[in-house]
Formats: sequence, structure tokens, C-alpha cells
Amino acid sequence: MSVPRTRRSLAGASAALVALLALLTACGASPAPGSATGEDAVGTVGTVGTATTLADATPLADPASYVGASSARVADAAVEPVSADPQPQLPVTVTDAQGTEVTVTDVSRILAFDVYGTLARTVFELGLGDDVVGRDTSSAFDEIADLPNVTPGGHELSGEAVLGLNPSVVITDTSIGPWDVVLQLRDAGIPVVVVDSHRSLDGVADLTQQVADALGVPELGTELAERAQEEIDAKVAEIASVAPQATNDRLRMVFLYVRGQAGVYYMFGEGSGADDLIDGVGGLDVAAEIGWDGMKPVNDEGLVKAQPDLIIVMTKGLESVGGVDGLLERLPAVAQTPAGQHRRVVDMPDTQVLSFGPRAADTLDALARAIYAPGS
Repeated sequence: MSVPRTRRSLAGASAALVALLALLTACGASPAPGSATGEDAVGTVGTVGTATTLADATPLADPASYVGASSARVADAAVEPVSADPQPQLPVTVTDAQGTEVTVTDVSRILAFDVYGTLARTVFELGLGDDVVGRDTSSAFDEIADLPNVTPGGHELSGEAVLGLNPSVVITDTSIGPWDVVLQLRDAGIPVVVVDSHRSLDGVADLTQQVADALGVPELGTELAERAQEEIDAKVAEIASVAPQATNDRLRMVFLYVRGQAGVYYMFGEGSGADDLIDGVGGLDVAAEIGWDGMKPVNDEGLVKAQPDLIIVMTKGLESVGGVDGLLERLPAVAQTPAGQHRRVVDMPDTQVLSFGPRAADTLDALARAIYAPGS
């Protein structure tokens, strides 16, 4: 099945993100224990409420005038496999995203890792979760949480940890490294399939199919891809029904990547993935509007010029600066924007917000609720 692409591609985004994460790992930028969390991190106004989906929520009459922070949380993040008893057809030979021909003969010990947490989730949604032997830091859903972590330092692969799990097949992409570790796995005789590293709403189906084909379950891949795409299309349409329609009325949004311990503050623009996310929730990506490409350190002039109505951040990033108050203190330019003046900051878990996996529709739903119906 070929799913038509309807949104912008994200060429180059993964390379920029892995470079940024490498910088943060080198800086020791993990959020400090004891940082502001939960309600303290986002304030008591507008935290996520009891509505299960956007359809159950009561949207704001005027989203631009709302005052207060809110949190986007997926109400039900449980895995929903398309098959309870998948039967992989092996051996299978595929040509991966790098043009390498790989033959897979055994999927009894699967290891899937990337910087987004997308690949392991896809394997579980295909129904092969019982065959997964390890995880990356970004794969934090309940069904995988107890498995050994092969990126114990954050987002850097440990060759020893991977080889110690004796995987029969590895699914990965170029968003995670060091690449020498991946080459080491191939030298050890382990089939390594490298899939597309781009992440976007319109790329979910293609990526799902690549994973399924490599594991010998192409029909399940088609089923999961179709399900994911239908859910995304339906959710985008639902969000459009509550978001302002006129371009001038759409909320001006920006995605900030913040890590207080390392003093790292980035604004994500075109090609970063954040632009696709903002488009999906009916917002206007002001970073792209001012010509902000990729992921670059924030500068006061650029942020003030962007004049966002709303700022999206990762939850741990917001915690690392001490919540909204800390963000305003560390980035005074934020206070010169409508978002800062209204304390309009929406946080979402690091492992969900930019994953663009089979449950992307749930991410859109949670984010839209926090934006258009906070407190519902």
C-alpha cells in the first residue's frame, strides 16, 4: 500500500536532532532530580483534565486569550497490537534505507532503537512485543519499560549492552549512534536493517511498512499503516473543527527545546519535525514564518520577532528550568511575547511529542486538548 504524502517532508531533521542530543549528552544535560515536576512545573491553571479525547472536551471560545500553562498527556498509552499471534514469513530479504540488502532469518530476539522511541513502539503494535529483548531511553511505554536499556547514558548506544542481549535482528536508523556501534553489530553477523530516519505525520505509514517488511509481517504492516493513517487523518480533521479557521486567527506557536542544567535553549523551525506537529494541531509555525530552519540556539531577537501566542516544550525540559517561572527568568525574551505574558506554555512528555509513530493520532489529540480545551 502506498499512502499519499500531504505534508512537508523532514529531510535533514534527524541528523540535526542527533547532533543536538550528542551535544546535550556531552554536557551532562539530564534533568536534575528534584526539579519542579507535574503541577509545580506547569502551574495549577489549565493542567490536563478528565476528558478522554478532544471530542469529550469543551473547547475554549477564544484560545488566544487563555491565560495559564497546560500539560498534554495521552490518556491511554497502552499498546494495541494489530495481531495477537503474528506469524512471520522467514527468511526475508529487504533493501534497507541505505541501499543495503539484508536477509533476516530469525525474529525471536528483536532489538529496535532510535532517538525518538518510534521503532520499538512499531514492533509492539505489530504484535511482536514478546520477541523484543531491549529498549532505548526514548521507549518508555509500560509494556517495554522493564527491558534492559541499550542507551543507558541517555541517547548513546552501548555496544556492550547491545551485544550482551544477543539480538537475532536489529532495526534502527541514523538518528542514534555512535555509528561505529551499528557497524560493530554487522561485523558480529547480526542482521541490521536501517530504516528511514525522517519523522513526520505523513511518513508514519511508510516507516511502519519498512519495519514490518524487515520482520516478515508485511500484511500486518499494511494493516497497521492503514490504521495509523486513518486515525491521523481523522484526528487532524477533528482538530480543524475546533481550531480557528482563518490564518490570521490561528494560534502562533513555537517549539522550544530547553535543558536548564546545560544552559541549552533551542528553537525548532522548518524541517525539525516541530513544524509538522504545529501544522497538525492547527497552529501557525512562527519559527518557519521568520525563516528559522532546522534547530538553532534561541536568540532574543528571533524569539521576540516570532511573537508566539503559545510555546510547546518537552516536559523534562520545562522541569529542568523550574517550570514556567524559571523559563521566564532564564529566557527574558519570552516575557516580551504574548505566550510569556499569558504564561501560555504547553508541555508534553519527551518520549511522545516528536515520535510520530503508530500512535501519532493520540499525540495530536492530547496536544490539541491542552491547547484548545485545557482543564477539560
